[in-house]
Amino acid sequence: MGHALIVEDDEDSAKMIAALVAREGHSVMCAHGIAAARRLIAMQRPDLLLLDLHLPDGNGFDLLDDPQIVSDTMLVLMTGQASLETSIRALRLGAADYLVKPINPQHLKGLLKRLIPPSQLRAELDEVQEFWRETGRFGHLIGRSEPMQRAYRQMSRVAGTAVTVFIHGESGTGKELVARAVHDLSRRREQPFLAVNCGALSPHLVESEIFGHERGSFTGAERQHQGFFERAHGGTLFLDEVTEMPPELQVKLLRVLESGTFMRVGSTQVQQTDVRIIAATNRDAAQAVARGQMREDLLYRLNVFPIGLPPLRERGDDIALIASSFLQDLGRQEGGTKRFTPAALARLAAHRWPGNVRELRNVVQRAWVMASGYEIDEEWLPASDGAVPGIDPRPQPEAAQGHASAPAAGHDGRRNGAAAAALPGPGEDQIVVEVGMQLAEVERRVILATYERCGRHKERTAALLGISMKTLYNRLKEYQQ
Repeated sequence: MGHALIVEDDEDSAKMIAALVAREGHSVMCAHGIAAARRLIAMQRPDLLLLDLHLPDGNGFDLLDDPQIVSDTMLVLMTGQASLETSIRALRLGAADYLVKPINPQHLKGLLKRLIPPSQLRAELDEVQEFWRETGRFGHLIGRSEPMQRAYRQMSRVAGTAVTVFIHGESGTGKELVARAVHDLSRRREQPFLAVNCGALSPHLVESEIFGHERGSFTGAERQHQGFFERAHGGTLFLDEVTEMPPELQVKLLRVLESGTFMRVGSTQVQQTDVRIIAATNRDAAQAVARGQMREDLLYRLNVFPIGLPPLRERGDDIALIASSFLQDLGRQEGGTKRFTPAALARLAAHRWPGNVRELRNVVQRAWVMASGYEIDEEWLPASDGAVPGIDPRPQPEAAQGHASAPAAGHDGRRNGAAAAALPGPGEDQIVVEVGMQLAEVERRVILATYERCGRHKERTAALLGISMKTLYNRLKEYQQ
């Protein structure tokens, strides 16, 4: 239970909101202007301040000129339209949320369930920062470099607000982990966190997946389906690779951001949603707008609070810290302890990491499997030129001249038509691939060569190739190995 103050000049609206707040078990008082609100705040400090922006004796923001008035009060702005300007100003004032008029009772009810004093949020954030100083971990993120510290400060600042966040960074830098950390530090932490990769959804089903559909709305729609916006109600929806969203769907997303409403596919009934949006992209969003891949107005609506993630190659000592953390995780999962030699750490630091943290995780897993002793040296780590141990990516003279030692055979025993070298013999670490060879045949030869090189040990082969055991089993079955 808490005490709420409603500052609203429309008496009927104020009474309606007060009744909803009281129904949830809170005490409530109403003021119809800034002067009256100041008097009530002096009498009793509210836990929740619902503040209209347009009042008879001034702008609602005028009440907040003195930060001490609401220093430990959850501030919620009420406005006729959630504009970009309002969002930015709300962020600067530390507003926890804003409600679009006319007030939706379900939105207000959800907001009251998230009633957490700012002091409690600050205390929890202090604990997270103290843990980071001790371990180098900020939520699920790892790193002490200055670029990451900047990202941590941004995440800490925006988490307690309702402002839309736009994360940009190369693939594999941990954009979803940032979104998850912002959610975990917010008042929505007890509600769902859903992540959707806009580039991975079928173009024919992306609208249905995001907004849902009614039964019979298209062929195969045998039942009603709730989309991500409905399932994430009250929580956070992470839209990864948002620049890959079809243009016609971007229009509907913009409507949701501005009005908090949408319609399922095949329906004419408007649905209300209370979801915080966090978007991300690995592309240059401005260039995507210039190429016509992204609506400019959608970019402005999403890019309220941008957070940039640095590539791993620019994070210095974080590489060794992350790699050692991955080793510890593997030790807990598999049993045992291993460590990198100084030479191995130097090799890791010299690599360019085009796949960023995701690539580093795969490299550490492969090295763990391949290293037979307590120490992991540089043998199974990528060279500075990016070459993968056990596979020579450089073209061989025979391949460059269009020759091969033996014609290629498909997995069914028939000749491929494009000549290629035979699989390497015992102790050999190279295969020859001719330009123009079908990719399926290249994959077959690389898998079988690695399989033989690993002594037909499936776990090591999968780790070295960076594929799952299921994929390896399926390929070997296909190749009848």
